[in-house]
Amino acid sequence: MKAALQTYHDRMQRALDYIDRHLDDDLDLDTVSAVAAFSKFHFHRQFTAIFGLSVHRYVQLARMKRASFRLAYLDCDSVTDIAMDAGYDAPGAFARAFRQRVGQSPKAFRNSPDWQPWYAAFGPLDDARSTLVQRTFTAEDVTIRDVPAIPVAIMEHRGDPATLGATIQRFIVWRRAAGLHPSIESTFTIWRSERRPTSPDDYAVDLCVGMDRPTEETAVDVKAGEIPGGRCAVLRVVGHTDNLEPAALYLYRDWLPRSGEDVRDFPIYCQRLSFFPDVAEHETMADLFLPLK
Repeated sequence: MKAALQTYHDRMQRALDYIDRHLDDDLDLDTVSAVAAFSKFHFHRQFTAIFGLSVHRYVQLARMKRASFRLAYLDCDSVTDIAMDAGYDAPGAFARAFRQRVGQSPKAFRNSPDWQPWYAAFGPLDDARSTLVQRTFTAEDVTIRDVPAIPVAIMEHRGDPATLGATIQRFIVWRRAAGLHPSIESTFTIWRSERRPTSPDDYAVDLCVGMDRPTEETAVDVKAGEIPGGRCAVLRVVGHTDNLEPAALYLYRDWLPRSGEDVRDFPIYCQRLSFFPDVAEHETMADLFLPLK
């Protein structure tokens, strides 16, 4: 019984993985049901029952989420191109659908995104993905490295995590103006609080760029700092790296008690190795660092 259920879930997972890897293709019911090896006459009901979204709705949300990230973070992409890549024949149809979903026009969202309605709009997509996707890690996935001290420029986010997107956008604007391209200068996130603290006001995270020259502290909201060197347990995560909580839980709850190691007095942090929407969500990559004594 358990083996049969796992096989069933694996087939559904194949369908999700296929959709994520082929967002620009024709994702009709025949194609996706064949990937999962289910009858198309029942697959849409099975999919909706498990994920809470129809196949069509899931594809729509995934394409619209990618479009919203391109609007917010890639100002070199035209709205027309973004609309076409999202599966719309004309910018006007895309604009109407985007406003209905997010509450802002594409232009208004690009200029000043309102992230709270955005989280509400795309929450069902993340919920669907987490229904079956249980990240699993083993001790073989963890390496211990001697990490050098890293001078960084820091933009702090303090307060409601729902407003983190606005801080990320300011961070991107600043680093572009400073000529600090992610392909050259390393990008780090330092978590100084829980992902979901009791009070949203207690949420604290630092967005950092590795620097090989003095930081211009005259820049708004930017200060100089350092990620201290030392031994670290490092866990690489590939795909959907917007939520690294499962990886952090594995390090703290499973790996650390069995390792005989003890932690240093510095928060867990990550290095972002690739970014959505520069690459597809399933191709994003991050290294998670747990500082050790």
